[in-house]
Amino acid sequence: MTATTRTAPAGRRRVAVAGVALSDCGRVDGATPYALHAQAARRALADSGLDRSLVDGLASAGLGTLAPVEVAEYLGLRPTWLDSTSVGGATWEVMAAHAADAIAAGRARAVLLVYGSTARADIKARRRTANLSFGARGPLQFEVPYGHTLVAKYAMAARRHMHEYGTTLEQLAEVAVRARANAALNPEAMFRTPITADEVLSGPMIADPFTKLHCCIRSDGGCAVLLAAEDYVKDLVKPPVWILGTGEHASHTTMSEWEDFTVSPAAVSGRLAFERAGVTPADIDVAEIYDAFTYMTLVTLEDLGFCPKGEGGAYFADESAVPVNTDGGGLSACHPGMRGLFLLVEAVRQLRGEAPGHQVRRPDGSLPRLALASGTGGWFCSSGTIVLGRE
Repeated sequence: MTATTRTAPAGRRRVAVAGVALSDCGRVDGATPYALHAQAARRALADSGLDRSLVDGLASAGLGTLAPVEVAEYLGLRPTWLDSTSVGGATWEVMAAHAADAIAAGRARAVLLVYGSTARADIKARRRTANLSFGARGPLQFEVPYGHTLVAKYAMAARRHMHEYGTTLEQLAEVAVRARANAALNPEAMFRTPITADEVLSGPMIADPFTKLHCCIRSDGGCAVLLAAEDYVKDLVKPPVWILGTGEHASHTTMSEWEDFTVSPAAVSGRLAFERAGVTPADIDVAEIYDAFTYMTLVTLEDLGFCPKGEGGAYFADESAVPVNTDGGGLSACHPGMRGLFLLVEAVRQLRGEAPGHQVRRPDGSLPRLALASGTGGWFCSSGTIVLGRE
């Protein structure tokens, strides 16, 4: 089933991505996170062509004591629909799913999802808020005393996958090499100099088996996505991209409660998104996947159904594999914190034919018709997956 044949259930409006935009990204020393929110929001509204008075919903997380109330005030908005769901990197796919449901049900006209962070600038300036701490209360009290950091948890999962399925360090390194190759074509990417697998493998060790280049970069930046009801598509300045199906899932928080280190929550969120969109992984033309670490790309591809479990490394190296993280991803383009919203921006740009670097084409030379964005939160704790399509 294609994007052009799917219709909304009776009584529910279709939901379009009306506008997307990035704020200044990379090295941004002269702006606050609030300023990056505002810059991205203005640009997304301009990209849509809709008037800001139409926006009656706001979704934001990660900033302020009363997010998204403080962000709404800063932007001069008085929304009647709010979401401050915070589930790590998957936050934005989950928020977009909630917003799409609200719009489809008539509870909102247009919802702005907006994010901004000065994660890099904060640490350079040695601000007290520069380093993220998940605390030591609740379930985490049983892990924190042993120094079990976020990167260590991902590293442990990667080692398990290597043990179970024979995934190699070279296959993991290739994920970083490919991300940098995509970033080299993207003028907005923070790191664009090509790298080799040998450089990835010989870098300083962070958490075995991850060397430095297996890990995401730290940048500043923000972005915004505007969703709107189908009623307003006629007023857009660009063709709409439709939300076809969504899925979300929470897996665990303590490692002892994770049944299988080689299975991510995308196994559930992806299945739900594909079922609700009426498509399969084979139909997807481009995939934007959360990649805080190289292992995430491989295991998420498996769990979304692009290849069988344990074959992510071989699949990713195959030239016929779905194009992944076309902007360079969190490994090379930008990663200011909860990166999930950037996945949606790049997916929409690809469908519109507006990608600033590596524009994907179908075998017949046409633009992609279906895209997927899949965000991951915590240490494979949560996942949100969205299937997008154009007409």
